[in-house]
Amino acid sequence: MTALAGSTPDALWATSLRRWNTVCWLLFAVMAVGLVAMDRPGESKYAALALLGGVVLSYAVLDRFPSNPVVRPHVYLSVLVAALGALAYLRGNYAALFMVTLPHYWMFGRTPRASMVFLGLATAATTAGSVLRQGWSVEFFTVTLVSTLIVVAVGVLIGLWAHSVVGQSAERARLIIELEQAQAELSEAHQRQGAADERERMAREIHDTLAQGFASIIVLAEAARAGLDSDPARSAQQLRSIESTARENLAEARELVGSPQLPGQAYAGSVAQTLRRILDRFAEDTGLTVDADLADLECDQQTRIALLRCTQESLANVRKHARASTVGVVLARHPYGVELEITDDGTGFVAESSSGFGLDGMRKRLAELGGRLTVTSSLGDGTRVLALIPPAAAESGATA
Repeated sequence: MTALAGSTPDALWATSLRRWNTVCWLLFAVMAVGLVAMDRPGESKYAALALLGGVVLSYAVLDRFPSNPVVRPHVYLSVLVAALGALAYLRGNYAALFMVTLPHYWMFGRTPRASMVFLGLATAATTAGSVLRQGWSVEFFTVTLVSTLIVVAVGVLIGLWAHSVVGQSAERARLIIELEQAQAELSEAHQRQGAADERERMAREIHDTLAQGFASIIVLAEAARAGLDSDPARSAQQLRSIESTARENLAEARELVGSPQLPGQAYAGSVAQTLRRILDRFAEDTGLTVDADLADLECDQQTRIALLRCTQESLANVRKHARASTVGVVLARHPYGVELEITDDGTGFVAESSSGFGLDGMRKRLAELGGRLTVTSSLGDGTRVLALIPPAAAESGATA
């Protein structure tokens, strides 16, 4: 309905405007009763009542039907200016109506500039009406003009303050909306990042467990099929290894599905015992010589899994690429952390130009614990994989 009410989302300010609207109707009623009860009959009294009625009627139409095509906000203000000028000419008590309707210039002016223009017109109209009624008398200068200027000055100050409050409220509402949008976007981004991280974690776990197991099963199956006629005992042993690997993979799959945050718990015993079982199975499946020096360490579950996965990935690379005859594994605790070293005497590769999901997965897994992975290799000189986990991460669960 009003410029101020329409431009601010502040509920407190809107409530204040509604209360002022109620007060305004009460003041209109008091003014009408005063004119009827206290003024003497005459043409000026009836003319004043008619002017007040015109103002009230225009205000009622605008208040009740804000979208009507006839009485628009500026039309109402024009009627108000004309009524104030006529009342100032007919009578000397126009100031009551001026003060009652003073907020209307700011409510219906739509802009501070338009409000100031209509307020200036009302001041000029009342001043002109008073001059025509009183002339350039001492009373005009000492009473009428001074009181009018005081009322106008107060109205200007209140109106500018009100528009400032409305502007601040609108700006605050805009900032709140922007903040809520930013929070929603940030929450959505966190959810997307969380989903991406979980997909990456699951992909890494599947690669380090199920994919390696399936690759081992394929290699064993090919070897068993090739030796069925020439070495049945060896083929039978390989078939048993296939069965054992499949069972372990099934347990890993159930663990991944049932406890996604703590995979690998199916392996019981100390980390050295777990690595020893993996190395024995590797030596049995591949026929390679495995030299292991494994310290009996206590460490938390995440460190245990990281060491296990790094060993599995390194052995899988030896099986697939190295063409080695001997593999060495050393697990030790040093003052600077837990160290796992895996070496082979295979063909080697150019470590600087090599990358793959397995190596990247090991690096990320160790980085999550504050550790690092170092791969040293060259063509014909074998490969050395060194995983280091700092003591703070390795001992966090062991001391609990």
